[in-house]
Amino acid sequence: MATKEEVYLVVDIGTGNVRVALAKISGEIIDIERENLIYHKDNQYPEALYFEPHILWQQVHRLAQKVLLHAVTYQVIAVTATSQREGIVLVDQEGKALIGLPNIDHRGREWENLIPDKSTVYKITGRYPTSLFSALKVVGIRNKRPEIWNAYNTFMSISDWVEFKFSGVLHYEHSQASETLLYDVAAKNWSPELCRIFDLKTETLPPLTDSGTVLGKVKTEIADFFNISNTAVVVVGGADTQLAVQSTQPAADDVVIVSGTTTPIIKVTNEYRLDEQKRTWTGRHIDENSFMLEANAGVTGLNYQRLKEVFYPNEDYDVIEEELNALDCYQCVASLGSLLADEKTPLTRGGFLFDAPVSHQLSRGSFVWATLWDIACSIKGNYDSLCEVSEHQQDYIWACGGGVQSKTLRQFIANLLGKKIIICDSYRQSSVVGGVFICNDALGKPQPQRKIMETIYPEKSAADEKNFAEWKKTRTSFRDLLSQ
Repeated sequence: MATKEEVYLVVDIGTGNVRVALAKISGEIIDIERENLIYHKDNQYPEALYFEPHILWQQVHRLAQKVLLHAVTYQVIAVTATSQREGIVLVDQEGKALIGLPNIDHRGREWENLIPDKSTVYKITGRYPTSLFSALKVVGIRNKRPEIWNAYNTFMSISDWVEFKFSGVLHYEHSQASETLLYDVAAKNWSPELCRIFDLKTETLPPLTDSGTVLGKVKTEIADFFNISNTAVVVVGGADTQLAVQSTQPAADDVVIVSGTTTPIIKVTNEYRLDEQKRTWTGRHIDENSFMLEANAGVTGLNYQRLKEVFYPNEDYDVIEEELNALDCYQCVASLGSLLADEKTPLTRGGFLFDAPVSHQLSRGSFVWATLWDIACSIKGNYDSLCEVSEHQQDYIWACGGGVQSKTLRQFIANLLGKKIIICDSYRQSSVVGGVFICNDALGKPQPQRKIMETIYPEKSAADEKNFAEWKKTRTSFRDLLSQ
């Protein structure tokens, strides 16, 4: 009987979808399946969304069954998970899930101003406190959902909860803990001072664990449920951005752009660095000593995805690129709610600006061009802020995530930043490949060699300078309109 090849099962829960992948130790993805993550509005708050954890678990099981059709020739030796940052699952004393709160849930917004000293919180957590982060989501539950709060015992990140379901071990990984507002990033521990601010008990928080370590064995009944070997282990994963960054194998002081639903611009650093203007975030990376200094362009890739569904519902991305290449003039400019680190308030409305009467040259490609330009300009604005906090001297930047499948966007970024943009062949599934890296770390397996797919060189253009100035003018126009 032939020996089965050893593989990993990687669960990846992003903002938009649930993915389960079967991957080789070499980083090759054998199969990946996905479904949309299902959200519901919580009408007790102005801006609240939630998901049903038991439905999410059913999706993980269903997708795993599909990819494990290949398991006749492979043996799953480890399972790991990665997920959206700031998303959490609340559980009771027995570990039963009560509710899931995604990163886009803002039920805690009305209690933001109850934080007495936001500067102190920033110094400890590396991020200016807002309803994006987990502690304020929990406060929102406590203040308006007593039927949940009365049963509440603790909470975990979504990826840590998935690993808990596989292993039965309650825990919180450090890169995910960085997003809670309850974690001292420099000290690498839960903060009693922060817990007092949010009136939460430190002793109820789960034990902290290191990414890339073995959490425990897959529970026998879960191994049977998923039809995998009961000798498989659960490896501690981490936040999806950190795993995506790891897939590029960056060196200290490298910058990585992760172009997904949102677009974090990350500098990997060995020091805990803060911004006097509080524009950037600093969190734990997935190794023992590194930090990630970050400016985030906010919702970007999701805009592109949804506008593709409007303008190109039945065409693939190659058709879009062909039409973009055929454009000889650009008829509109977009401002679609992306974030700039140096702006105090986000833009909550956006749109396209074009000349009237409508030109015969205005096409669906014009709108997509403007969308991609908006993303690239937002990346430049945040990169510039990042460099003001920590200088970036390298002449290259790594890029990964599904957003950089657009050759047009890659070139826009290279031109605006004046840097080479390097893309690895794993860029589309970067967080899954990052999961392979941490499983290899945990099990002492050799790491795959990084394979560079393309290097995009900057092309200086007077048209780009003009278009960037026009984009800034358009963004200001939208901001002035909204302030009226």
